Amino acid sequence: MSAKVTSSDKVEDLFPDTPIRKIITPMERLMKVETTGGIVLIIMTVAALLWANLSPESYHHVWHLPFALTIGSWVGAADLHWFINDALMTIFFFNIGLEVKGEIAYGELHDPKAASLPIIAAAGGMLFPALIYLALCPAGAGHGWGIPTATDIAFVVGCMAILGKKVPHALRVMILTLAIADDIGAILVIAIGYPSGDGINFAALGMGFALLALINVFFRIGVRNLLLFHIIGVAVWAFFVKSGVHPTIAGVLLGLSVPAKAVLAKGKLAQFAGSIGGKLSGETKDRNEQYEVFTMLKQGARESISMQERLFKPLVPWVNFFIMPLFALSNAGVEIKLGGVEVPVMGAVALALVFGKPIGIFLFSLLSVKIGISKRPSYSWKILWGGGMLAGIGFTMALFVAGLAFDVGDRQDSAKLGILLGSFSAAILGTIYMSLVSKPHHGEEAAEETAAKHE
Repeated sequence: MSAKVTSSDKVEDLFPDTPIRKIITPMERLMKVETTGGIVLIIMTVAALLWANLSPESYHHVWHLPFALTIGSWVGAADLHWFINDALMTIFFFNIGLEVKGEIAYGELHDPKAASLPIIAAAGGMLFPALIYLALCPAGAGHGWGIPTATDIAFVVGCMAILGKKVPHALRVMILTLAIADDIGAILVIAIGYPSGDGINFAALGMGFALLALINVFFRIGVRNLLLFHIIGVAVWAFFVKSGVHPTIAGVLLGLSVPAKAVLAKGKLAQFAGSIGGKLSGETKDRNEQYEVFTMLKQGARESISMQERLFKPLVPWVNFFIMPLFALSNAGVEIKLGGVEVPVMGAVALALVFGKPIGIFLFSLLSVKIGISKRPSYSWKILWGGGMLAGIGFTMALFVAGLAFDVGDRQDSAKLGILLGSFSAAILGTIYMSLVSKPHHGEEAAEETAAKHE
């Protein structure tokens, strides 16, 4: 006689308790704790700083090891650092794009007025740091105005993970969207303010966008094959690499292209499962019929979850415990050289990050809400100020712009020290501030909404 499954049974208890599950289950629980990923990220950051200053030769040697990708007669040659920043980080940005797409479809950004807030805030968060830098920098160093304009999304995500539930979900979404807009803005800053001799390959860029359009057409006509999506996605990334536009933008655009609506309506799977209860319980002896039923049930279960969720959820542990820590280890190793430091340049960069970001984000957000362009956020203005402080973490893109703005030497080293000082100050001050002003309970949002009505 077959065992009956009642509603009181725990699904996880139905699976065999194998020895490997006793090892994997606690690890899975630990990886689901948001603060764990943030702690790993900080450990890797500290390790990179120690490594770069105790043995700079070995640090730079490892990350500049040659890395080549060969497809037929085509050979793409670069180094390990490029592979992490331009390939693995594209997956990180793809995951961020998926998260934002989910919020646009059924979350915090579903309302256009709510969606406009982070974009406008990003503009302020780029303008004010540039103005503060230009006001404080010494004569002849004005070309570095673009250094403090970018927010390092990976490190901001790490800090928010450490804060856990002290960061309201709506603020997390706002800062993620702001950081994406910020990255796109940073690429425009590089293209306009620090153009290279090669420029942009518009033919390759056009092919990348054409394939993005093709993916969207496939999704609209019902083609949802993940293998095909991955193949075209890799091709989109390759064309963006060839175009000269940073390929992480391709990751964001691919993530935003993924459908966030399930094919099968809610409740339909339960209706189907209920109608074939006898076959599911093993009462039927027809194995072919059982196979067909289980196959349909598997397809129904898959189509009951949106593609956005199917891709986003499995990627989160890979991003938090592999891609982001590896990114930190390969990028945070700034060699600290105090000899020949230009204090005005270092100070201008650091102060622009620490003060320019929160001031610009706060003022532009407040202005957009007051004039009716954007919807007032569900969290308080003091919480938004804390998010702006965390947005002052500008690391990878800032280091990249510093290399474009100044030649190798004391001025470039001074700018990099300013980035290091400003980013760590923003991270520490923002984390402490958020810990003090934000409470990890749900009653706060209701209180804030009530307060907003009385304003």
